[in-house]
Amino acid sequence: MSIYASGQEDVLLEEDIDVSIGEPADLIVFNDDHNTFDWVMQSFVEVLGHTAEQSEQLALLIHLKGKATVKSAAFNELRPKKDALCDRGLSAVIEGKG
Repeated sequence: MSIYASGQEDVLLEEDIDVSIGEPADLIVFNDDHNTFDWVMQSFVEVLGHTAEQSEQLALLIHLKGKATVKSAAFNELRPKKDALCDRGLSAVIEGKG
């Protein structure tokens, strides 16, 4: 199992999560210089089912902090959402909570 230190916390990498039991995980999106706020917000609405207000707040948080957790759920629920966001050009990863 590969765990790396992220600040004060240990983080399980996506490849270490047991998808068969639906372990809890976070979908994290990173800031970039090529996606517009409108595109990021539209992607969050269409892919994640967030409201326009939630999407705007998350996009601003990502812009200011460099990354943000955009959804927490079982890994097997997050995987297709992460793939859909990446297909739209966003930088996203899944990190385990355990």
